[in-house]
Amino acid sequence: MHGYELIQALGSRFGGTYVPSAGTIYPRLAKLEDEALVTKSTDGRKTIYEITDAGRAELEARHSELDGIENDVTDSVRRLADEVRASVNNAMKTLRADLAATAREARADTREAGRAIRGEPQRETSATRLREAEMVLDEFRHQVRIDLRSRVGQGDLGEDVVATLREQLAQVRQTLRG
Repeated sequence: MHGYELIQALGSRFGGTYVPSAGTIYPRLAKLEDEALVTKSTDGRKTIYEITDAGRAELEARHSELDGIENDVTDSVRRLADEVRASVNNAMKTLRADLAATAREARADTREAGRAIRGEPQRETSATRLREAEMVLDEFRHQVRIDLRSRVGQGDLGEDVVATLREQLAQVRQTLRG
C-alpha cells in the first residue's frame, strides 16, 4: 500500500472525521520502517509499504489498545453524528416555520395588492403587525440559538446566562400583557 492509499483508508476507517495529512503519514511510515515494522519498495514513482512479520506481531501485542481506540472513535463519531442530526432537524424545523411565515406574508401581500388594484385603501391591520412580530421573533430565536450553541462550544453556558434569558423573556411577556 502506498502512502496516499493509507491516508484514504484511515479517512474511510474514521468515517471522514479524521483524515491524516501526508505530513503525518510519511514520517510515521519512516519511523515504522526504522523499527523494521514495515518495508518500503518502489514501483515506478510510487513508494509501496508492506507490514512485516514483526509489524504483525506488534499489532497483535497491541490488539487490546487498538480495540479501545476503535471503540473511542466509534463513540466519538456516533456522538458527532447525533449532534449533526439534531442540528439538521432543528434547522429543518426553523426552515419550515420560515417558509410558512413567508407564505402567509405573500398571501397577505397579494390581498393588499388586490385592494390597491381595485382602488381600495390599503390597511395596516393587526394581522399584518402580528406577522411582522412573528418574523422578528423567529429571527430573534434563530440568532439566540446560534449564540447559545457558540457559548456551549466555548464551554461557557452557565446557569447565569439561562437565568438572564428567562428573566428578560418574562419582562417581554409582561410588556405584551400590558
